[in-house]
Amino acid sequence: MAPTKEDMMEEHRVFSAVISTFNNYAHYSLAANNRRRKDVYLLAKGDQDLLDKLGYKHKLDEADKAILVNAQFLSEIVSDTKIFGLESQEEAEDFGMGAEHGQTHSHSHSQDLPHSHSHSDGPSKRHSKHRPSEFDMDKLRSTLKQLVRDWSEEGQPEREAAYKPMKDALVQHFSHVPVDARHTIKVLVPGAGLGRLAYDIAKMGYSCRGNEFSHYMLLTSYFVLNKTTEIKKHTFYPYVHSFSNAPNRQSILQAVSIPDVAPSDLPSDADFSLVAGDFEEIFGDPEATEDGDWDAIMTCFFIDTAKNIVNYLRILHRILAPGGVWINIGPLLWHWENNNTNDLSVELDLEEVKTLARTIGFEISNEATIPTTYTNNAQSMLGYVYNASFWTATKIGDPAPPRALTHIAQRDY
Repeated sequence: MAPTKEDMMEEHRVFSAVISTFNNYAHYSLAANNRRRKDVYLLAKGDQDLLDKLGYKHKLDEADKAILVNAQFLSEIVSDTKIFGLESQEEAEDFGMGAEHGQTHSHSHSQDLPHSHSHSDGPSKRHSKHRPSEFDMDKLRSTLKQLVRDWSEEGQPEREAAYKPMKDALVQHFSHVPVDARHTIKVLVPGAGLGRLAYDIAKMGYSCRGNEFSHYMLLTSYFVLNKTTEIKKHTFYPYVHSFSNAPNRQSILQAVSIPDVAPSDLPSDADFSLVAGDFEEIFGDPEATEDGDWDAIMTCFFIDTAKNIVNYLRILHRILAPGGVWINIGPLLWHWENNNTNDLSVELDLEEVKTLARTIGFEISNEATIPTTYTNNAQSMLGYVYNASFWTATKIGDPAPPRALTHIAQRDY
């Protein structure tokens, strides 16, 4: 079913809020840093002198400079808004958003920032400028950390821990397929984020499509994949926003350059695309996605974004080809647990998830527990390690019929 005019207007309103958040980054972040500066001047003169000897004020000045570098980089990302049907940043922001663009709820796989997925529960007022909230800025700061994870040399250890076992399992499952015939294998990556896993799969020769819902991720991945041609073209400071758990100022002011590879360095005949939209709404519609359309589905830190994990697994099973493979890695940080938006949330433990998968029609094998971080600052005094569950699951049998879902338009780029 085609999206309604109201659906399209609401999508543009949400997008305008994201553009506004990017454009207000400098003002918001400099103000936060200036709060630290003002607090120093509230101290007794003797305390100020001691901090001066430590070079604390100089560190604040350096943080300001880093924030301005970030702001310039972020402005480049949103310089092209045509992928969402808007001709300019001005048109995007003038489309209108209220002060708050809807109740949102999310959990994080990173140690202190919300996950990139956001959900709106109502229309916003038109013709009023959006005022980014702390929640919006958290998403933007998280996007910078995601860039480190997916597209920098510093992020390679995290990628190796999570992506390599998945890619190895994909090669193993289709070991009977010659390398020059890999393009006949269709691979789907839901929750593709900034696109590195999907990119790597396409570079291996497979036909690959990523799917992502977050406008922050979509804008940024478009910029990296389509607007960046040089290795280490862009430099930014992903950890300048928090002074907590810092062993030294370098851990706060460390610069990261991306990308570590040239995104355009794909074979000329590579079949690689990203589609924007909600996973359930796009792939849960039998009229829009044929049964058995995908040979492999790769879910990395994704299945816990489900409100109804039963429906997620049912969709995965339906769209996989007979004998197709579902390769998964991640924790179970249920994103909708304890939400304040009255959204349903089904929260299973790991054994229940695997039993459900078998009941729906998957044969699980190659299980492992893989310790891994997620957008971790390796220089920080604090770091969370997930004991992520990994498995390879082959499609067998037929699940119960899926419930009807509303389809939204999908967009390739």
